[in-house]
Amino acid sequence: MSHPTTCLNCNEKLIGKFCFNCGQKSDTHRITLKHFLFHDILHGVWHIDKGILFTIKEALTRPGQAALDYIAGKRIRYYNVFYLILILIGLNIFLSNQYDKMASEYLGTVVDSANAKGKAINDFLTTNSKLIIFLIVPLFALNSFILFRRKKLNISEHFILAGMIYLGILILTFIVEILSFLEFIKYGNYITDYLLLVYLILIFTYAVRGYYKTFESNYTKINFTIRILFFLVLLFLEISFLIILLLGFISKWKFGSFQF
Repeated sequence: MSHPTTCLNCNEKLIGKFCFNCGQKSDTHRITLKHFLFHDILHGVWHIDKGILFTIKEALTRPGQAALDYIAGKRIRYYNVFYLILILIGLNIFLSNQYDKMASEYLGTVVDSANAKGKAINDFLTTNSKLIIFLIVPLFALNSFILFRRKKLNISEHFILAGMIYLGILILTFIVEILSFLEFIKYGNYITDYLLLVYLILIFTYAVRGYYKTFESNYTKINFTIRILFFLVLLFLEISFLIILLLGFISKWKFGSFQF
């Protein structure tokens, strides 16, 4: 079979295995059943899976350096971090809802939303949960942009760093959500009793280590410690402010007792 001399997609002259203008392969050929099944479908799915698994591994083991590699241009092996964040947010919400249903059925735990304001807040959080959780990423990015200027990353690059670290936090959250179902197994509650404490220690250690590995060449340990403490204080104040805004918006600024 003769290979075309011009790109079949954009008509640019071909040099090498890929079109320099649009990126399409130069050996594009007629689609056959064999090629469709074993290349277009299986190869495409495997390529996505490899990208997802590689990104998850990097986010868990070296989030700071992975973000710096991505910022430096080493991007082909990574799946889109923010797509993965949205996928994991959806999975975590699904698991949380399933846990609540099973807790109600097997443990008799019922969430009381009789109070009108409390029900309104629960409904709002359920409807907008992905957006609310996703808003944490800009807070991470803004705080690191303010406090870690010596690295000379712009705000968009801090978004990449924040996204990679937040992705790791969501992966750990997903694992903990799965482990929480051990409560419905005999003697499983002995594990779940300590799960929240382990989870909090784990994500705190993970996040601090991720930022330290990113900025260790720019700050001494003492300097970094001071800045990460300011980072956490700012994050706490920002989230508290957002919660107050949320409660005020739903209650029309008439704060009272809430039942969840």
